[in-house]
Amino acid sequence: MSFEERLRSIEVLKLSLLPEDEEDTPAWHGEILAERLAKARAGKAQFITLEEAKARWSKRRK
Repeated sequence: MSFEERLRSIEVLKLSLLPEDEEDTPAWHGEILAERLAKARAGKAQFITLEEAKARWSKRRK
């Protein structure tokens, strides 16, 4: 299986474990993703490296 196929399989398995009445994600998640995508397409998004993200996460956990 390719990497993409394995990821899809994991997602299908994860969704199968959710209770039937539980939503996968709230609607507002899609809204935020759409806003971020629009910002990136407009060239107004700011990105950080993985190392910067890890450092920020470490600071929040302390």
